[in-house]
Amino acid sequence: MDVIGSYGTLLLLLACAFGLFMAWGIGANDVANAMGTSVGARALTLKQAIVVAAIFEFAGAYLAGGEVTSTIRKGIVDPGLMSDTPELLVYGMLSALLAAGTWLYIASLNGWPVSTTHSIVGAIVGFAAVGISVDAVDWGQVGTIAASWIVSPLLAGGIAFALFISVRSLILDQDNPFVRARRYVPVYMWLVGFMISMVTLTKGLKHVGLSADLGFGSNFANALALSVGVGLAVALVGGVLLSRLKPSGKDENSIENVERVFGILMIFTACAMAFAHGSNDVANAVGPLAAVVSTVQSGGIVGVTSIMPWWVLAVGAVGIVFGLSTYGWRVIQTIGRKITELTPSRGFAAELAAATTVVLASATGLPISTTHTLVGAVLGVGLARGVEALHLPTIWAIVSSWVVTLPAGAGLAIVFFYILRSIFG
Repeated sequence: MDVIGSYGTLLLLLACAFGLFMAWGIGANDVANAMGTSVGARALTLKQAIVVAAIFEFAGAYLAGGEVTSTIRKGIVDPGLMSDTPELLVYGMLSALLAAGTWLYIASLNGWPVSTTHSIVGAIVGFAAVGISVDAVDWGQVGTIAASWIVSPLLAGGIAFALFISVRSLILDQDNPFVRARRYVPVYMWLVGFMISMVTLTKGLKHVGLSADLGFGSNFANALALSVGVGLAVALVGGVLLSRLKPSGKDENSIENVERVFGILMIFTACAMAFAHGSNDVANAVGPLAAVVSTVQSGGIVGVTSIMPWWVLAVGAVGIVFGLSTYGWRVIQTIGRKITELTPSRGFAAELAAATTVVLASATGLPISTTHTLVGAVLGVGLARGVEALHLPTIWAIVSSWVVTLPAGAGLAIVFFYILRSIFG
């Protein structure tokens, strides 16, 4: 109590600085993943992707980023264990933010797309194990999260593989691909509208207590019904726009004309995914920050949940945008151009597969990483063209960085935890 009473203002300032640093890391690494396919497929230029992501990530993080958030991410540690020593919670959250931000900086510098969720989870495991006790960590939950290293990319990769095969057989490999694109792309547009609506309703707007209550019982059933309607509206509008799209050049059935159709579709997908991502993953930065703010402002009372002040969300949103605009291009290049060659049709299949995997995970409670999901989807699209279409050294480097993320976050958090405890007592 004495530590919080004596150093409360300083601890709050450190929390804001470390939270901003962590949010910067999310922008530099995780947001770049969502934009990587669009840039790699040349549906958006790098500058356009940064502008689109900045607008929609900020909107998602600030407007739907969370009213109430759990003090300890993913239920890994019981906050009640620190009710008598609230300063340990403050040190732990500060060290977790700084450790996760540091690892994301290292990964982004090298262009490695890693999981921001796994970074913060590893950091919390590290401080809890040394600051409280090894038994305080829910190792079963940690094991479930680690299992997502395999589940996420396999599921997304399988869906992306199937989607691209369908695009190729229905449209690209036909004698009249442009005509067939006009016929079948509205179906894919329905899928895009449906999946993006589901991602936003199940992973985004729930953070502000909003739900689509249409009288179907559960929130998921309500979201499902609303998303079917959203998908139909998108398909109808898209069908009208496609009917007015004029092919360029002498041959309307050239692949370039068909890819233009998918390029337009990818821009919409990128905007919507950026909003959903901002609303969901900003919690990785502002969750621990909110825990520190709540504990310090209450004079040392440790709560299971923390009310999210508006300015905390603003810190997260600004940090995400700044991270993307400064270092995001490194990870964008890895995702978009170094794993496999992407075109708008391939990038579309990867983005839609990633969105579908997020929806399935939300419905079943399966813990996944959005980063691993998108990388797996890009791998699936590349594999549809044969193993030789994949750049194996890049894939090996990415997988190695995934394995290192949890222990790296934990190790850095332990070091920072001891430093903070030695400084403040």
